[in-house]
Amino acid sequence: MNTRPSFPRILAALTPVVVLVATLSLNISIYGADSIVGASQVALLAAALTCVLLSRWLRKTPWKAFEEALKSNVGDIAGATLILLLIGAISGTWTVSGIVPTFICYGIKIISPRIFLFTACLLCAIVSVMTGSSWTTIATVGVALLGIGRAEGFSDAMTAGAIISGAYFGDKVSPLSDTTVMASSVNGVRLFDHIRFMLYTTLPSIVVTLVIFLVLGLTHGGTQSGTMDLYTSVLSEKFRITPWVLAVPAITIALIWKRIPATVVLAVSVLAAAVAALLLQSGIVSGIGESVTSGSTAKVLFTGTVESIYNTLSIDTGNELVNPLVATRGMVGMLNTVFLILCAMCFGACMRAGGMIADIARMLTPVTRSRTSLVASTVVTGTAMNGMVSDQYLAILLTSNIFREPFKEGGYDPRLLSRSVEDSATVTSPLFPWSSCGMTQATILSVPTLAYAPFCLFNIISPLMSILVALIGWKIPPVNHQGETAGQGSGGAAV
Repeated sequence: MNTRPSFPRILAALTPVVVLVATLSLNISIYGADSIVGASQVALLAAALTCVLLSRWLRKTPWKAFEEALKSNVGDIAGATLILLLIGAISGTWTVSGIVPTFICYGIKIISPRIFLFTACLLCAIVSVMTGSSWTTIATVGVALLGIGRAEGFSDAMTAGAIISGAYFGDKVSPLSDTTVMASSVNGVRLFDHIRFMLYTTLPSIVVTLVIFLVLGLTHGGTQSGTMDLYTSVLSEKFRITPWVLAVPAITIALIWKRIPATVVLAVSVLAAAVAALLLQSGIVSGIGESVTSGSTAKVLFTGTVESIYNTLSIDTGNELVNPLVATRGMVGMLNTVFLILCAMCFGACMRAGGMIADIARMLTPVTRSRTSLVASTVVTGTAMNGMVSDQYLAILLTSNIFREPFKEGGYDPRLLSRSVEDSATVTSPLFPWSSCGMTQATILSVPTLAYAPFCLFNIISPLMSILVALIGWKIPPVNHQGETAGQGSGGAAV
């Protein structure tokens, strides 16, 4: 690796980041959690413009370099964009078909006060794996569990910690998660290869988390709440709750196990869920269709199916407390994420073309000479980026760009980089009160970030586990000093 850059070059490289942090902070103070809808994108583009102007002025970087970097970065996320849209479609079809309601009904029946925290964390973990969204899990199942925990005598902070811990487990390992897709795609790792490699740090982290929550629950006394009966009865009245509908997630898991490409898996899952909705929840599908059009039964059912795939829906269950459980995102609900990722990739492209990412990476050279120090530096940077840029997507992108060359030059498997990024940038985002995730979860659960943060055990343990596994070298492929890691190869599609 080249020698460390001069102070003026470091100052120039950090200036766009400072502009980004300052603009994001101002936007968040004005828009709050809604800053992700558009204000954060403006901040990214402003920082990208700053980068371009500085690079042109101080480094004489040609316009062609920026154009080529933009084409490359935007082209790299084409597959990820398709996956994100399919994830939105699954959010709708899995809810309308009764998959999510059935799972919720079955799941909350096993909750008892003495294992409540354990069950709450486990239930949120399973739901978030199914849906791929920590925010959706927290806003639906999490809100329900918070009320149950309060009735059973648990502090809101402790319950929120269990909910968030479980939800971010799924956000980290689910093939439906946008952060998982982004972390794998920007680092050039196949989606399911990325997920399988993450299990070596993620499973120990969630096991330790569940054991601690089990101990905390067993030392707590309480009485069974009737709140669970309310949710199950309302959902059972609105949806046909049957184990047959769980055939769809079973098919999805089977396809994943056989290593079918992610886009094919998700597309088949959407189609299967749509068929299940027509067969088992025809009344709900008809209601959705009738809100848009009228005519023959076939026309109404077709319209309802299309709406459940692409549109954001609020299904009325007759109970305002239960309605959020069955609200769907659809493809439309993913557009803000796509918008954010596009702007983030533009910022990353400008930083890369202007040589600023390389300068920041070279600045970190003295602390990245061994495998453990390289992983530790990545984890610390990913966590710090959440605090600096207030958004997990940006933290994933920036950390990946900073450490891509050090990992490559050291001959380390790119999966080690993508895992280290997810072990830090993804899971630590809700621990910062000023971040989009921290503000969102605090608002949804009505619990201050600093109150629930100490109980977000998975989010705290996961980065530490990443460093520990790197230290002992468990399941880490040997280094190939020609720049590739044994058994991995040099290429591979991002998804």
